[in-house]
Amino acid sequence: MFHFDVETKDDWWEVEALYDLCFAPGRTALSSYRLREDVDPVADLSIVARDGDGILAGAIRYWPVHIGTDVALLLGPVAVHPTHQGEGLGGALIHDSMSRAARLGWHRVMLVGDEPYYRRFGFQRLSGVVMPPPTNPDRVLGHGLADGIWDGVQGDVTRYEV
Repeated sequence: MFHFDVETKDDWWEVEALYDLCFAPGRTALSSYRLREDVDPVADLSIVARDGDGILAGAIRYWPVHIGTDVALLLGPVAVHPTHQGEGLGGALIHDSMSRAARLGWHRVMLVGDEPYYRRFGFQRLSGVVMPPPTNPDRVLGHGLADGIWDGVQGDVTRYEV
């Protein structure tokens, strides 16, 4: 059994350690991290999952981005501690956080990932949405939190600026 809660400042280092454990050491060199520099994650969608003993089992974050003149959420990273992988926690974090995003009025979620895995959450390849290089365009996926919300959305994905 896992308890989901919004990430706090006190969780930050623990979450970063989980990301370091689950991803390659060069994770911050990826193009998606350039979009996150000097931009705060969406606080209400940065979720931690703790087990019954209060130990961090998983985490997910979202970041606002621009796509041309439109706005979307960039999902990621999402990580599950190796001792809890295969228990459905990653999927539960994605479903829970996307439900929260819809309730908060967000309409579009995108990520860079494997379509066969993320298809089960409603993600599909986005054509015309261009992540910074060297991102493989076949891995740029989107999910609409409302019908037709991705129609006509295209352009370069850039850092969010108010």
